[in-house]
Amino acid sequence: MTNAVVELVVAVSENDVIGRANQLPWRLSGDLRHFKSLTMGHHILMGRKTYQSIGKALPGRTNWVLSRSSDFKPADCKVIGTLEAAQLDGDGALMVIGGAEVYQQCLPQASRIHLTLVHTEITDGDTFFTAWRDPEWTESRRERHEADEKNAYPYSFLTLDRTL
Repeated sequence: MTNAVVELVVAVSENDVIGRANQLPWRLSGDLRHFKSLTMGHHILMGRKTYQSIGKALPGRTNWVLSRSSDFKPADCKVIGTLEAAQLDGDGALMVIGGAEVYQQCLPQASRIHLTLVHTEITDGDTFFTAWRDPEWTESRRERHEADEKNAYPYSFLTLDRTL
């Protein structure tokens, strides 16, 4: 990977669940708006399963999909086989949007995590992200939102910066 600024964008429950059956276990319109504002105009990187769960490239962003499969060739994004192949044009951040394996691979280069903490526990989750609890991450921002007719759970937007 180039010397790009790497930032993770992730939503996680109180018990660190990020997925269930290759889908988000919640639908929060406030989080979707926040995700769009964070990633619009940037390069985004996702794994093949995340791409397939979304079903298409996200508009207004340069979409890269990390996949080991040479047979995977969607027409609406660039497929790369390794992180080293992620070459950014000019300045800007590489926004990593999932899934768990891609987060794990990109975590050592990440300088920031944009985390939506969903204030619930998901008992049947099958995909987790716990790295945000590591002491090398310091919370620099928190903004709480209550549940309403468009958001089934209360949630908070956290910005975590690497300090070690």
